[in-house]
Amino acid sequence: MSARFHFPQPLPDAGGIHLLPEALAHHAVHTLRMKDGQPIVLFDGAGGDFSGTLAHTGANLWQAKLQARTPVERELPFQIVVVQALASADKMDWIVRKCTELGAAAIVPVRAQRSVLRLEGVRREKRLAHWRQIAIAACEQCGRNRVPEIAPLTTLDEFLAAHAEARKWICAPEENSERLSRQAAPAPGETIYLLVGPEGGWSPDEYTQCRHMHCQPIGLGARILRTETAAIAALAAAAALWGDS
Repeated sequence: MSARFHFPQPLPDAGGIHLLPEALAHHAVHTLRMKDGQPIVLFDGAGGDFSGTLAHTGANLWQAKLQARTPVERELPFQIVVVQALASADKMDWIVRKCTELGAAAIVPVRAQRSVLRLEGVRREKRLAHWRQIAIAACEQCGRNRVPEIAPLTTLDEFLAAHAEARKWICAPEENSERLSRQAAPAPGETIYLLVGPEGGWSPDEYTQCRHMHCQPIGLGARILRTETAAIAALAAAAALWGDS
């Protein structure tokens, strides 16, 4: 199986010869020990991928000789956007990685009253950039050709106001929640927002606010899942029910 890499600029559909950015070349040659003439696959995030070969052009310069874009897609037939209340740093890394592998269209980090992680200023921007790199690496590994957006950090109020009319699920192990399998199947191309609380769950006020804004409580079984498990379980279940065969 050829090594896959995300190319940070748009690639022409016809392929051609393209100089690899220094970081990409270093990873391919020094980390993965790839050699001149070995097969390589690039994708630019716009769908499809490019098969080709790695070529050494002298010094530390490497290029890829690419065939035309192959219009392969590995996305779900609908879009699930994970609206994740901030959890601790290692858990957020795990959530971004696994949600990307399972097909999330985007991940929206949200400040919640019980969030352990607090991000402001430069630290916030560094963390967002870190999560975006995790999503890219996960796409390289799992075969996705479209990198999910990691949205800017927002508040629950701001998110709900901006998506008042959208279809929204909220993970809630409550008596009035409905099993995911009982929800209406998403229409092709439809976007659904999946809200997941932090380590301590949504506060009563936040949960009431979400219900007031027409978030449908969903359950994922008889057990209470941790914040780093809930979105992963929901995505896997949705893919099995209505998407990936």
